[in-house]
Amino acid sequence: MTITETHLNAEEQQVADPVDALLTEFPPKQVDAVTFLGAQFDKGLAWVHFPVGHGGLGLNPKLQKLINETIYAQGAPNPMYRNPIGHGMCGPTVAVWGSEAQKTRYLRPLFTGEEIWCQLFSEPGSGSDFAGLSSKGVQDGDEWVVNGQKVWTTLAHLSRWGLLVVRTNPEAVKHAGLTAFVVDMHAPTVQTLPLRQMTGEAEFNEVFFTDTRIHESEMLGQPGDGWRVSLTTLMNERQSIGGSIPQRGSGTIANLMKEWADAPAWKKDDATRDEVMKLWIRAEVLRLTNIRANNHRKMGDPGPEGSISKMAGANLNKDIYEALVNLMGADALLYGSYEMVRPEHAMEYATPQKAFLRSRANSIEGGTTEVMLNILGERVLGLPGDVRVDREVPWSQVPRN
Repeated sequence: MTITETHLNAEEQQVADPVDALLTEFPPKQVDAVTFLGAQFDKGLAWVHFPVGHGGLGLNPKLQKLINETIYAQGAPNPMYRNPIGHGMCGPTVAVWGSEAQKTRYLRPLFTGEEIWCQLFSEPGSGSDFAGLSSKGVQDGDEWVVNGQKVWTTLAHLSRWGLLVVRTNPEAVKHAGLTAFVVDMHAPTVQTLPLRQMTGEAEFNEVFFTDTRIHESEMLGQPGDGWRVSLTTLMNERQSIGGSIPQRGSGTIANLMKEWADAPAWKKDDATRDEVMKLWIRAEVLRLTNIRANNHRKMGDPGPEGSISKMAGANLNKDIYEALVNLMGADALLYGSYEMVRPEHAMEYATPQKAFLRSRANSIEGGTTEVMLNILGERVLGLPGDVRVDREVPWSQVPRN
């Protein structure tokens, strides 16, 4: 059955013909992933809310769910798997802030996975306080010379391009003195070193810039727009981490339910049954919340609801995998190997043990749970903000250790 043979409303009909044409002309099981994803981009079905000619059709973003469900059911590749940072965060940022030349150059190979992207925000001295970053960019003619260090950069070791934010005006207040660029991660003045995790592998990196030259045409927005550019990235990151809409009972909770189904009777006491039931309910509540948030999105950029999903999803993941390894008992200690590995993909949960260890990062990446609580308190509930003594003075005058 084709999508046009199903019952669709008028809005959904707008994507029905392009989806059917894509699946007919490029059967997912008969063409390679790059070819299929390239065709998906060309037909405007990559990010359906993007402009025509840049991977979209200028339609409501909630239609992407219908597109994805239809093509994935036919075996289509998921671009998030190969390029999660690029697809979930950098692509939407380039679409909003990039020039026409940048959109034309970067979005298609980003979507197909031919060019991997990373996000260069956090620094050793400014993680949660992202606006306090100290990596600097100094203008030299039509180029900017960048020096500094970034940290916790996912898949930087595989990346062709990076979305970089640096300080270009230290005399402005800290939020106003930032500028965003697209940076060539293969430049000889860019050094990438691994950060090993408790899983044994190193999907994260620290990145050093030493007199790295970036042409002014690679700026996203204008000088001083870096904070607003980064908000676009971060809101999409939080939506990407916590805002997915799996089928009922699938995803992380499915791993726990399988372990519960396979567990011997003596492990299925009332207390454990109650814990598993509560986790299943939380997973279903989060799924329905994400559906509601997705249906309310009128434009492409997610709002504070991304912070809700991210925080709830991070806490739920940790609790589910903790319950899972407890249910496994002594078997949970059989991890395999802590051998140093440079992974080809991020956030791979090959075993419950690895998922348990990796899930600890969920409450840090994309904004810590404490930062998410501040956002919800201030922007959703309207509570008074934290006292901040460094917001009205130039960054250069802010005391630092």
